[in-house]
Amino acid sequence: MKERLWTKSFIMLMVGNLFVFMSFQMLIPTLPPYIKSIGASGLEIGLVTALFSIGAVLSRPFIGFMLEYKPRKSLVITGAIMLLLITILYPISQVVVIFLLFRFVHGLVWGWSTTVNGTAAVDVIPNSRLGEGMGYFGLSITIGMIIAPSLGIFIYKITSFTNLIYISAFLGVIAVILLTAVRYQTPEAVKNTQKEDLKFSYMDSLVEKSSWFPAFVTIIINLGYGAIVTFIVIFGQERGIEQIFLFYIFNAVMATLARPIAGKWFDEKGPKGLVLLCTSLTFIGIWVLSFAHSSLFIAIAGVLFGAGFGCLIPTLQSWALLMTPTHRRGVANGMIFSSIDLGIGLSGIIFGGLAQFVDIATIFRIASLFLIVAIVLVVIMERKKRVAAQESVVTKKKVRTSF
Repeated sequence: MKERLWTKSFIMLMVGNLFVFMSFQMLIPTLPPYIKSIGASGLEIGLVTALFSIGAVLSRPFIGFMLEYKPRKSLVITGAIMLLLITILYPISQVVVIFLLFRFVHGLVWGWSTTVNGTAAVDVIPNSRLGEGMGYFGLSITIGMIIAPSLGIFIYKITSFTNLIYISAFLGVIAVILLTAVRYQTPEAVKNTQKEDLKFSYMDSLVEKSSWFPAFVTIIINLGYGAIVTFIVIFGQERGIEQIFLFYIFNAVMATLARPIAGKWFDEKGPKGLVLLCTSLTFIGIWVLSFAHSSLFIAIAGVLFGAGFGCLIPTLQSWALLMTPTHRRGVANGMIFSSIDLGIGLSGIIFGGLAQFVDIATIFRIASLFLIVAIVLVVIMERKKRVAAQESVVTKKKVRTSF
Protein backbone atom coordinates (compact mmCIF):
# COMPACT_ATOMS: atom_id res chain seq x y z
CA MET A 1 0.00 0.00 0.00
CA LYS A 2 1.35 3.41 -0.98
CA GLU A 3 2.29 5.84 1.77
CA ARG A 4 0.11 8.96 1.92
CA LEU A 5 1.44 11.89 -0.08
CA TRP A 6 -1.38 14.45 -0.09
CA THR A 7 -1.37 15.54 3.54
CA LYS A 8 -2.63 18.96 4.64
CA SER A 9 0.93 20.04 5.44
CA PHE A 10 2.21 19.03 2.00
CA ILE A 11 -0.60 20.90 0.25
CA MET A 12 -0.18 24.05 2.37
CA LEU A 13 3.58 24.00 1.91
CA MET A 14 3.26 23.52 -1.84
CA VAL A 15 0.71 26.35 -2.25
CA GLY A 16 2.69 28.63 0.08
CA ASN A 17 5.82 27.97 -1.97
CA LEU A 18 3.83 28.75 -5.13
CA PHE A 19 3.03 32.22 -3.79
CA VAL A 20 6.68 32.73 -2.79
CA PHE A 21 7.70 32.00 -6.38
CA MET A 22 4.82 34.01 -7.85
CA SER A 23 5.79 37.05 -5.78
CA PHE A 24 9.41 36.74 -6.84
CA GLN A 25 9.16 35.53 -10.44
CA MET A 26 6.72 38.23 -11.62
CA LEU A 27 9.61 40.67 -11.21
CA ILE A 28 12.18 38.64 -13.18
CA PRO A 29 11.34 39.61 -16.81
CA THR A 30 10.48 43.20 -15.86
CA LEU A 31 13.68 44.08 -13.99
CA PRO A 32 15.97 44.15 -17.08
CA PRO A 33 13.72 46.56 -19.07
CA TYR A 34 13.16 48.63 -15.91
CA ILE A 35 16.88 49.05 -15.19
CA LYS A 36 17.42 49.77 -18.88
CA SER A 37 14.84 52.57 -18.60
CA ILE A 38 16.84 54.22 -15.80
CA GLY A 39 20.04 54.20 -17.86
CA ALA A 40 21.70 50.78 -17.44
CA SER A 41 24.13 49.44 -20.04
CA GLY A 42 24.01 45.92 -21.55
CA LEU A 43 26.57 44.68 -19.02
CA GLU A 44 24.63 46.22 -16.12
CA ILE A 45 21.48 44.49 -17.38
CA GLY A 46 23.42 41.23 -17.20
CA LEU A 47 24.49 42.10 -13.63
CA VAL A 48 20.81 42.22 -12.60
CA THR A 49 20.83 38.43 -12.93
CA ALA A 50 24.48 37.84 -12.00
CA LEU A 51 24.61 39.73 -8.68
CA PHE A 52 21.36 38.13 -7.56
CA SER A 53 22.70 34.67 -8.33
CA ILE A 54 26.01 35.36 -6.56
CA GLY A 55 24.11 36.41 -3.44
CA ALA A 56 21.99 33.25 -3.51
CA VAL A 57 25.02 30.99 -3.94
CA LEU A 58 26.91 32.71 -1.10
CA SER A 59 24.06 32.34 1.40
CA ARG A 60 23.08 28.71 0.80
CA PRO A 61 26.01 26.98 2.57
CA PHE A 62 25.14 28.84 5.78
CA ILE A 63 21.47 27.91 5.62
CA GLY A 64 22.39 24.34 4.62
CA PHE A 65 24.48 24.14 7.79
CA MET A 66 21.61 25.55 9.88
CA LEU A 67 19.27 22.91 8.47
CA GLU A 68 21.43 20.22 10.09
CA TYR A 69 20.41 21.33 13.60
CA LYS A 70 17.53 23.86 13.51
CA PRO A 71 13.76 23.14 13.23
CA ARG A 72 12.15 23.86 9.87
CA LYS A 73 9.32 26.24 10.76
CA SER A 74 11.35 29.20 12.03
CA LEU A 75 13.67 29.02 9.03
CA VAL A 76 10.84 28.88 6.48
CA ILE A 77 8.86 31.77 8.01
CA THR A 78 11.95 33.96 8.44
CA GLY A 79 12.90 33.47 4.80
CA ALA A 80 9.40 34.36 3.54
CA ILE A 81 9.25 37.54 5.67
CA MET A 82 12.70 38.71 4.53
CA LEU A 83 11.70 38.22 0.89
CA LEU A 84 8.61 40.33 1.48
CA LEU A 85 10.61 43.15 3.06
CA ILE A 86 13.23 43.40 0.30
CA THR A 87 10.47 43.38 -2.34
CA ILE A 88 8.75 46.37 -0.69
CA LEU A 89 12.02 48.34 -0.83
CA TYR A 90 12.48 48.12 -4.63
CA PRO A 91 10.56 51.31 -5.60
CA ILE A 92 13.23 53.50 -3.96
CA SER A 93 15.93 52.06 -6.26
CA GLN A 94 15.99 54.80 -8.91
CA VAL A 95 19.80 54.70 -9.23
CA VAL A 96 21.44 51.80 -11.08
CA VAL A 97 24.07 51.14 -8.39
CA ILE A 98 21.45 51.04 -5.60
CA PHE A 99 19.24 48.79 -7.71
CA LEU A 100 22.11 46.34 -8.23
CA LEU A 101 22.87 46.38 -4.50
CA PHE A 102 19.24 45.47 -3.79
CA ARG A 103 19.52 42.60 -6.26
CA PHE A 104 22.53 41.21 -4.39
CA VAL A 105 20.70 41.37 -1.04
CA HIS A 106 17.60 39.85 -2.66
CA GLY A 107 19.79 36.99 -3.83
CA LEU A 108 21.07 36.34 -0.30
CA VAL A 109 17.49 36.11 0.97
CA TRP A 110 16.31 34.03 -1.99
CA GLY A 111 19.08 31.51 -1.32
CA TRP A 112 17.78 31.18 2.24
CA SER A 113 14.11 30.77 1.34
CA THR A 114 14.39 28.32 -1.55
CA THR A 115 16.75 26.04 0.37
CA VAL A 116 14.60 25.77 3.50
CA ASN A 117 11.31 25.43 1.60
CA GLY A 118 12.62 22.63 -0.58
CA THR A 119 14.11 20.81 2.39
CA ALA A 120 10.86 21.15 4.37
CA ALA A 121 9.05 19.55 1.42
CA VAL A 122 11.45 16.59 1.37
CA ASP A 123 10.77 16.06 5.08
CA VAL A 124 6.98 15.69 4.60
CA ILE A 125 7.16 13.51 1.47
CA PRO A 126 7.35 9.69 1.98
CA ASN A 127 10.70 8.42 0.71
CA SER A 128 8.99 5.78 -1.45
CA ARG A 129 7.20 8.58 -3.34
CA LEU A 130 10.05 11.10 -3.41
CA GLY A 131 10.18 11.46 -7.20
CA GLU A 132 6.41 11.84 -7.48
CA GLY A 133 6.19 14.15 -4.47
CA MET A 134 9.02 16.44 -5.54
CA GLY A 135 7.49 16.43 -9.02
CA TYR A 136 4.24 17.83 -7.64
CA PHE A 137 6.07 20.19 -5.27
CA GLY A 138 8.16 21.28 -8.24
CA LEU A 139 4.94 22.39 -9.91
CA SER A 140 4.75 25.18 -7.33
CA ILE A 141 8.16 26.28 -8.55
CA THR A 142 7.54 25.78 -12.25
CA ILE A 143 4.08 27.36 -12.32
CA GLY A 144 5.41 30.28 -10.31
CA MET A 145 8.34 30.61 -12.72
CA ILE A 146 6.03 30.49 -15.72
CA ILE A 147 2.69 32.13 -14.88
CA ALA A 148 4.13 34.92 -12.75
CA PRO A 149 6.47 36.36 -15.42
CA SER A 150 3.58 36.68 -17.90
CA LEU A 151 1.50 38.35 -15.20
CA GLY A 152 4.42 40.63 -14.38
CA ILE A 153 4.89 41.61 -18.03
CA PHE A 154 1.17 42.37 -18.38
CA ILE A 155 1.08 44.54 -15.22
CA TYR A 156 4.33 46.30 -16.16
CA LYS A 157 2.90 47.26 -19.55
CA ILE A 158 -0.47 48.58 -18.36
CA THR A 159 0.65 50.29 -15.16
CA SER A 160 3.81 51.33 -13.27
CA PHE A 161 6.75 49.40 -11.83
CA THR A 162 5.71 50.60 -8.36
CA ASN A 163 2.24 49.05 -8.72
CA LEU A 164 3.88 45.83 -9.85
CA ILE A 165 5.88 45.82 -6.61
CA TYR A 166 2.73 46.33 -4.54
CA ILE A 167 1.04 43.33 -6.18
CA SER A 168 4.18 41.23 -5.73
CA ALA A 169 4.26 42.17 -2.03
CA PHE A 170 0.60 41.21 -1.64
CA LEU A 171 1.37 37.73 -2.96
CA GLY A 172 4.29 37.58 -0.51
CA VAL A 173 1.92 38.29 2.39
CA ILE A 174 -0.31 35.38 1.31
CA ALA A 175 2.80 33.15 1.20
CA VAL A 176 3.73 34.05 4.78
CA ILE A 177 0.20 33.27 6.02
CA LEU A 178 0.08 29.87 4.27
CA LEU A 179 3.56 28.81 5.37
CA THR A 180 2.76 29.71 8.97
CA ALA A 181 -0.13 27.19 8.90
CA VAL A 182 2.07 24.21 7.87
CA ARG A 183 2.84 21.46 10.37
CA TYR A 184 6.53 20.86 9.72
CA GLN A 185 8.38 17.57 10.26
CA THR A 186 11.98 17.98 11.35
CA PRO A 187 13.93 14.67 11.05
CA GLU A 188 14.95 13.00 14.33
CA ALA A 189 18.62 13.16 13.31
CA VAL A 190 18.29 16.94 13.11
CA LYS A 191 16.33 17.23 16.38
CA ASN A 192 19.02 15.27 18.20
CA THR A 193 21.86 17.43 16.88
CA GLN A 194 23.19 20.51 18.65
CA LYS A 195 25.07 23.29 16.92
CA GLU A 196 28.02 22.63 19.24
CA ASP A 197 28.24 19.08 17.87
CA LEU A 198 28.84 20.35 14.35
CA LYS A 199 31.80 22.06 12.76
CA PHE A 200 30.95 24.52 10.02
CA SER A 201 32.83 24.19 6.76
CA TYR A 202 31.78 26.45 3.91
CA MET A 203 32.64 23.89 1.24
CA ASP A 204 30.99 21.00 3.11
CA SER A 205 27.82 23.08 3.39
CA LEU A 206 28.03 24.17 -0.24
CA VAL A 207 28.72 20.79 -1.87
CA GLU A 208 27.28 17.35 -1.16
CA LYS A 209 29.83 15.04 -2.80
CA SER A 210 27.44 12.10 -3.19
CA SER A 211 25.20 14.09 -5.57
CA TRP A 212 27.67 16.39 -7.33
CA PHE A 213 26.87 15.17 -10.83
CA PRO A 214 23.16 16.18 -11.03
CA ALA A 215 24.21 19.56 -9.59
CA PHE A 216 26.91 20.01 -12.24
CA VAL A 217 24.44 19.16 -15.02
CA THR A 218 22.05 21.71 -13.49
CA ILE A 219 24.71 24.43 -13.80
CA ILE A 220 25.34 23.61 -17.47
CA ILE A 221 21.63 23.61 -18.35
CA ASN A 222 21.01 26.93 -16.63
CA LEU A 223 23.92 28.53 -18.45
CA GLY A 224 21.67 28.09 -21.48
CA TYR A 225 18.38 28.93 -19.77
CA GLY A 226 19.78 32.11 -18.19
CA ALA A 227 19.90 33.83 -21.58
CA ILE A 228 16.15 33.30 -21.97
CA VAL A 229 15.38 34.64 -18.48
CA THR A 230 17.49 37.76 -18.99
CA PHE A 231 16.58 38.75 -22.54
CA ILE A 232 13.19 37.35 -23.56
CA VAL A 233 11.24 40.58 -22.95
CA ILE A 234 13.88 42.65 -24.77
CA PHE A 235 13.79 40.02 -27.57
CA GLY A 236 10.04 40.56 -27.90
CA GLN A 237 10.61 44.32 -28.13
CA GLU A 238 13.23 43.82 -30.84
CA ARG A 239 10.93 41.58 -32.90
CA GLY A 240 7.80 43.65 -32.26
CA ILE A 241 6.00 40.70 -30.67
CA GLU A 242 3.38 42.06 -28.26
CA GLN A 243 2.25 38.65 -26.95
CA ILE A 244 5.60 37.50 -25.55
CA PHE A 245 3.71 36.46 -22.39
CA LEU A 246 2.27 33.54 -24.39
CA PHE A 247 5.63 31.84 -23.97
CA TYR A 248 5.07 31.67 -20.21
CA ILE A 249 1.39 30.72 -20.42
CA PHE A 250 1.91 27.75 -22.77
CA ASN A 251 5.00 26.81 -20.78
CA ALA A 252 2.90 26.66 -17.60
CA VAL A 253 0.10 24.61 -19.12
CA MET A 254 2.47 22.05 -20.63
CA ALA A 255 4.60 21.78 -17.49
CA THR A 256 1.48 21.19 -15.38
CA LEU A 257 0.37 18.36 -17.68
CA ALA A 258 3.81 16.78 -18.03
CA ARG A 259 5.14 17.00 -14.47
CA PRO A 260 3.06 14.17 -12.87
CA ILE A 261 3.98 11.86 -15.74
CA ALA A 262 7.66 12.75 -15.36
CA GLY A 263 7.53 12.13 -11.60
CA LYS A 264 6.13 8.62 -12.03
CA TRP A 265 8.66 7.91 -14.80
CA PHE A 266 11.44 8.91 -12.39
CA ASP A 267 10.20 6.59 -9.63
CA GLU A 268 9.77 3.64 -12.02
CA LYS A 269 12.67 4.00 -14.48
CA GLY A 270 15.18 6.40 -12.96
CA PRO A 271 16.51 9.76 -14.17
CA LYS A 272 18.74 9.12 -17.20
CA GLY A 273 16.21 8.80 -20.03
CA LEU A 274 14.03 11.53 -18.55
CA VAL A 275 16.93 13.99 -18.33
CA LEU A 276 17.99 13.27 -21.93
CA LEU A 277 14.45 13.71 -23.29
CA CYS A 278 13.73 16.91 -21.34
CA THR A 279 17.07 18.46 -22.27
CA SER A 280 16.47 17.70 -25.95
CA LEU A 281 13.01 19.31 -25.86
CA THR A 282 14.47 22.41 -24.16
CA PHE A 283 17.16 22.66 -26.86
CA ILE A 284 14.54 22.53 -29.62
CA GLY A 285 12.45 25.09 -27.75
CA ILE A 286 15.32 27.59 -27.66
CA TRP A 287 15.81 27.31 -31.42
CA VAL A 288 12.11 27.72 -32.15
CA LEU A 289 12.11 30.80 -29.92
CA SER A 290 15.15 32.28 -31.65
CA PHE A 291 13.36 32.16 -35.04
CA ALA A 292 10.07 33.53 -33.72
CA HIS A 293 8.52 36.51 -35.52
CA SER A 294 4.95 35.79 -34.50
CA SER A 295 2.86 34.71 -31.52
CA LEU A 296 2.45 31.21 -33.00
CA PHE A 297 6.15 30.43 -32.73
CA ILE A 298 6.26 31.95 -29.24
CA ALA A 299 3.46 29.57 -28.18
CA ILE A 300 5.19 26.54 -29.76
CA ALA A 301 8.43 27.42 -27.98
CA GLY A 302 6.47 27.68 -24.73
CA VAL A 303 4.99 24.19 -25.19
CA LEU A 304 8.44 22.71 -25.81
CA PHE A 305 9.90 24.49 -22.79
CA GLY A 306 7.02 23.32 -20.59
CA ALA A 307 7.54 19.69 -21.54
CA GLY A 308 11.32 20.00 -21.39
CA PHE A 309 12.66 22.50 -18.87
CA GLY A 310 9.43 22.33 -16.84
CA CYS A 311 10.25 18.72 -15.92
CA LEU A 312 14.03 18.92 -16.08
CA ILE A 313 14.91 20.85 -12.92
CA PRO A 314 12.71 18.82 -10.50
CA THR A 315 14.05 15.64 -12.09
CA LEU A 316 17.64 16.73 -11.42
CA GLN A 317 16.64 17.81 -7.89
CA SER A 318 15.01 14.43 -7.16
CA TRP A 319 18.04 12.66 -8.62
CA ALA A 320 20.36 14.55 -6.27
CA LEU A 321 18.16 13.99 -3.20
CA LEU A 322 17.87 10.27 -3.95
CA MET A 323 21.68 9.98 -3.91
CA THR A 324 22.05 11.90 -0.63
CA PRO A 325 21.94 10.66 3.02
CA THR A 326 18.85 11.93 4.87
CA HIS A 327 20.70 14.28 7.25
CA ARG A 328 22.52 15.92 4.30
CA ARG A 329 19.47 16.59 2.15
CA GLY A 330 19.37 20.24 3.23
CA VAL A 331 22.88 20.69 1.83
CA ALA A 332 22.03 18.78 -1.37
CA ASN A 333 18.86 20.79 -1.87
CA GLY A 334 20.78 24.03 -1.39
CA MET A 335 23.43 22.79 -3.82
CA ILE A 336 20.83 22.22 -6.54
CA PHE A 337 19.32 25.69 -6.11
CA SER A 338 22.82 27.20 -6.01
CA SER A 339 23.58 25.36 -9.24
CA ILE A 340 20.48 26.95 -10.81
CA ASP A 341 21.48 30.41 -9.63
CA LEU A 342 25.15 29.97 -10.51
CA GLY A 343 24.27 28.85 -14.03
CA ILE A 344 21.81 31.71 -14.56
CA GLY A 345 24.20 34.23 -12.97
CA LEU A 346 27.17 33.24 -15.12
CA SER A 347 24.86 33.26 -18.12
CA GLY A 348 23.87 36.84 -17.31
CA ILE A 349 27.51 37.94 -17.27
CA ILE A 350 28.48 36.02 -20.42
CA PHE A 351 25.51 36.98 -22.55
CA GLY A 352 25.17 40.46 -21.05
CA GLY A 353 28.62 41.24 -22.43
CA LEU A 354 27.88 39.45 -25.70
CA ALA A 355 24.65 41.43 -26.18
CA GLN A 356 26.72 44.48 -27.08
CA PHE A 357 27.96 42.72 -30.23
CA VAL A 358 25.20 40.38 -31.48
CA ASP A 359 21.39 40.34 -31.55
CA ILE A 360 19.28 38.47 -28.98
CA ALA A 361 18.30 35.66 -31.39
CA THR A 362 21.97 34.81 -31.89
CA ILE A 363 22.49 34.84 -28.12
CA PHE A 364 19.68 32.29 -27.74
CA ARG A 365 21.26 29.99 -30.35
CA ILE A 366 24.68 30.18 -28.73
CA ALA A 367 23.09 29.53 -25.32
CA SER A 368 21.44 26.36 -26.65
CA LEU A 369 24.89 24.75 -27.07
CA PHE A 370 25.06 24.31 -23.30
CA LEU A 371 22.10 21.91 -23.58
CA ILE A 372 24.13 19.76 -25.98
CA VAL A 373 27.00 19.72 -23.48
CA ALA A 374 24.60 18.51 -20.77
CA ILE A 375 23.32 15.67 -22.97
CA VAL A 376 26.88 14.53 -23.73
CA LEU A 377 27.84 14.61 -20.04
CA VAL A 378 24.87 12.45 -19.00
CA VAL A 379 25.57 9.89 -21.75
CA ILE A 380 29.27 9.68 -20.81
CA MET A 381 28.53 9.33 -17.09
CA GLU A 382 25.98 6.57 -17.66
CA ARG A 383 28.40 4.65 -19.89
CA LYS A 384 31.08 4.89 -17.20
CA LYS A 385 28.61 3.57 -14.60
CA ARG A 386 27.71 0.61 -16.83
CA VAL A 387 31.36 -0.23 -17.44
CA ALA A 388 32.12 0.03 -13.72
CA ALA A 389 29.15 -2.23 -12.89
CA GLN A 390 30.25 -4.83 -15.46
CA GLU A 391 33.82 -4.78 -14.12
CA SER A 392 32.47 -5.23 -10.58
CA VAL A 393 30.48 -8.30 -11.66
CA VAL A 394 33.54 -9.80 -13.39
CA THR A 395 35.69 -9.16 -10.31
CA LYS A 396 33.16 -10.85 -8.01
CA LYS A 397 33.03 -13.90 -10.29
CA LYS A 398 36.83 -14.15 -10.27
CA VAL A 399 36.88 -13.93 -6.48
CA ARG A 400 34.28 -16.71 -6.15
CA THR A 401 36.07 -19.04 -8.58
CA SER A 402 39.41 -18.52 -6.88
CA PHE A 403 38.25 -20.33 -3.71
